[in-house]
Formats: sequence, C-alpha cells, structure tokens
Amino acid sequence: QVQLVESGGGLVQAGGSLRLSCVAGIRTFNWYTMGWFRQPSGEEREFVAAISWNGGATVYADSVKGRSTISRDNNKRTVYLQMNTLKSEDTAVYYCAAAVTPWGAPSRAENQYNTWGQGTQVTVSS
Repeated sequence: QVQLVESGGGLVQAGGSLRLSCVAGIRTFNWYTMGWFRQPSGEEREFVAAISWNGGATVYADSVKGRSTISRDNNKRTVYLQMNTLKSEDTAVYYCAAAVTPWGAPSRAENQYNTWGQGTQVTVSS
C-alpha cells in the first residue's frame, strides 16, 4: 500500500502563499493519479485539485482555480500544491491521496482515491 506524507502547511496571512508537498513511499508512484483534498474544521472533506499519472492533465475545484497549481515530480515521488492569494476560507487540513487504479484520468471524486496521507494544517489569518 502506498504511504503518503504531507508537509508544508502552516500559518500564513491572507494574500500569502504556501506550497504543500506530499511524498509517496512507493516505486510505482508514477502510475497513479494524485489528488489534494481539504477538510475545514467541522465540515466535509472536499476536492481541491488532481493531476494525472504523467502530469499531463489537471483538474481544480472552482474555489481554488486560478490561485493554485498542482504539479508532480515522479523522480522524487512527490506531488505539490502551490497555493497563492490565500483566503481565510482556505483554512483546512489538507490531504493528498492516491487513486485506486493506475493510469486513470484525474478525478474530483473522493471514492476514486483509496490511499490518504495524515494531513497538514493550513491556517490563513485575515
């Protein structure tokens, strides 16, 4: 099973930027679509962004589109989420996730992912 470890969260002022990283402990990392989700306190987990196995396709939630960029480095087995112009509503625990099946297109659906990291807290102060 894939192991995922997120990092890069923290406290940032509104308008600032953060880059989240997620390192996968599996040699076949480059087979899988990867996604970022987030869960604000007391709310449901929601989709943020996803990237195909080769980085050729990406999808974003409307709430972050234009402010965030998902990317991956398969040699480093790492997926990134660059977030700019952060808003207070971006405050959440951010999770990376690996897709259930290899070679698939990036999906917004949580049930298409079966491996999750432990999460990293992002707090945006206004």
